[in-house]
Amino acid sequence: MELDNIHTPVLLERCIELLAPAISHPGAVLVDATLGMGGHTEAFLDRFPDLVLVGLDRDLDALAIAEERLKRFGSRFHPVHTVYDGIRDALDGLDIAATSGILFDLGVSSLQLDRVDRGFSYSQDAPLDMRMDATSELTAAHIVATYREGDLRRIFEDYGEEKLAGRYARKIVEARSETPITRSGQLVQLLQEATPAAVSRAGHPAKRVFQALRIEVNTELSVLRAAIPAALDTLEVGGRIVVLSYQSLEDRIVKRDLQAAAASTSPPGLPVELPEHSARFRLLVRGAELASDEEKAVNPRATPVRLRAAERLKLRNP
Repeated sequence: MELDNIHTPVLLERCIELLAPAISHPGAVLVDATLGMGGHTEAFLDRFPDLVLVGLDRDLDALAIAEERLKRFGSRFHPVHTVYDGIRDALDGLDIAATSGILFDLGVSSLQLDRVDRGFSYSQDAPLDMRMDATSELTAAHIVATYREGDLRRIFEDYGEEKLAGRYARKIVEARSETPITRSGQLVQLLQEATPAAVSRAGHPAKRVFQALRIEVNTELSVLRAAIPAALDTLEVGGRIVVLSYQSLEDRIVKRDLQAAAASTSPPGLPVELPEHSARFRLLVRGAELASDEEKAVNPRATPVRLRAAERLKLRNP
């Protein structure tokens, strides 16, 4: 694998621009909470020669590639095998008390999409796996084979926002009673056959179901709900966080947590805000930033991205 040509980081220059004021000082620590193959990390280590970077990832294949790619940085780079809600434990293991910057690049990685045998893509036939961490037990095949119809409908609705969730769940239960569904191609064919022609013209019928299965396999949303507050708690005053989300369910969680952190805690009707009630963070961008047309043309995977960012103003309110 050509290590220099395996990944185009999304919104790289914008991420650097937003994080630079927090990580330019000696002793700065940046956490790449979604290391992947190290595209963002390599750029930060190159541009900030005094920076120490901690890279977190649950995917052992990605960690191995990143370690090879980034070994030239020596002790400035610390890879850690963990899910990103384990950020505090990862830092404790490295005797790092606080962070200067944190980057989350959420969703499925380029490696996971490009390696057919991982089963993340509905466009190529592969085993129904979808595990970001191959050491975990739950697979998409197990969900499809064992979840009750009501549970399948729930995850398709909640994690895929799929309007035909009930129809798809029923068809899966009916089909698996005849033949085990173990490959992505089988599931895609079943979903296509179960989709009315008018709906099929609006987009691929498997897209939302595959998203829902992936989220369920990797507990992505529950992990994210824990990870953002945990990450914010590690930031020093002046520290910054940047989060790239790729679908609305992720972005809602990020938006809620960052807005809550940037809100005053003053009781309603108080004529003057007391210092202890002032916001701990400030938002660095208005709403969610999208990729430019130029970025989308160069890197199509940037098309759905939503960027949010915040800066720590003070430590936690008493």
